[in-house]
Amino acid sequence: QYNRPMMTVESSTGHKNERMFRISYVSCWDKAKRLAGQNDEEEEVSKISTGIAYLDHMLDQFNSHAQIGLSIIVDRGVENDSDTLLYQNALMESIGKSIGAELAKLMPSGSNSSIRTSEFSCPLDEALVECTIETSPEANIQGIFEYDMAPYGIYPRSTGRTCIGQMKTQPLEIFWRSLAQSMNLSTFKMRKLRGHNGHHTVESSFKAFSRALRCYIDSSQSISIWEIGNDSFSQGIAMQREASINRSTKETSIKVTLKLDGGKTESCINTSIPFLDEFYLTFVSACPSMSLLVECQGDTYVDDHHTTEDVAIAIGQVLHKALGTKAGLNRMWSCEAQEGDARVKVVMDLSNRPCLFHDLVLCPNEEEMLDSFTSIEMIPHLLESLVVNGQMTIHIVQLSPPTTNIRDLILATACALGQALYYCTAVDPRRSGAIASSKGTLSV
Repeated sequence: QYNRPMMTVESSTGHKNERMFRISYVSCWDKAKRLAGQNDEEEEVSKISTGIAYLDHMLDQFNSHAQIGLSIIVDRGVENDSDTLLYQNALMESIGKSIGAELAKLMPSGSNSSIRTSEFSCPLDEALVECTIETSPEANIQGIFEYDMAPYGIYPRSTGRTCIGQMKTQPLEIFWRSLAQSMNLSTFKMRKLRGHNGHHTVESSFKAFSRALRCYIDSSQSISIWEIGNDSFSQGIAMQREASINRSTKETSIKVTLKLDGGKTESCINTSIPFLDEFYLTFVSACPSMSLLVECQGDTYVDDHHTTEDVAIAIGQVLHKALGTKAGLNRMWSCEAQEGDARVKVVMDLSNRPCLFHDLVLCPNEEEMLDSFTSIEMIPHLLESLVVNGQMTIHIVQLSPPTTNIRDLILATACALGQALYYCTAVDPRRSGAIASSKGTLSV
């Protein structure tokens, strides 16, 4: 608890007592340890009240995505709206320092013995932010702080959002810098990869940090929580999540059966389009325990469009059906995969908010066809149909330079998709069936 006097904020004109505040209480605790039975203490109820509603909402992401309980109470004194930025600069610095000091207590013991790095990218439907945190055993190391987030959105295009609700966006950098310093991080990097919407860009940054922090804490374990054979894998197998669908139109007749927890059941894909078969076999082989059976009779005598689109729709629908409410799942992850010289990163969120962003260079030399059966224009359409019907948010980032081997680029994407799906659909036993969302549901 903090029994500090009210902080006086002095304006540029030298007038004092225009704005005052006091952080009267702050506390952080590892909810994951308590849910796993590693801590028998009664968990306190999180209460976040900074006086800025949007900031409260962002800090609540720690509870949902870092599985770190957070309570912080800010008592506010007399206010004068003539210099809100000055007040929020001071407030953000104090909040960052206070929360950072509490989070430092939760960092794993022994984390000072070697350099440890954690990175996470958080996909939202209009934003993608990457956060990297690192600790070093070197004493008094000059910390690296990089914050590349502005502008917050594209409206207005010249500046982006300068204020979201009551919160000014400019002091956010002060908040993160203060937090990183109080946590004794040797490196803190926050980088916007995409961000058209200011609200979601900031939200993505808080979620990315929260997930990076959770991964950092989890990295202290000798065996990954997601490793095959661990509780996460075993609980997933026990759920036996599966679904089937029969889909018929005048253009295609499709049968799909998906088992997310089917062990080593052999997959079989028959779409009459060889590369389409290879794409989905690559996808499913990258997702341990998943099996996929696809049988399609389509009008390939017309072209590849209807079969490519309808198979993707059916697989997306059956995946969404098999996942149910997504309660207790890890929900979001990112993976990289390489095929030949092509390297791709897929960032996935089982969000129930379908959205696809990608920067794949699919025809660097103005190609029209991938082979005699497959048109290149159908690859983005395949991905979009899969994402929309699977109710996922996916960002695909091409990490390698443009390549003339488009086949390798697409297969690298399929592999990264399968790997990311495995981690997203993994059961997190520490959540005890709770939805990984500050809203408490993904269904509405």
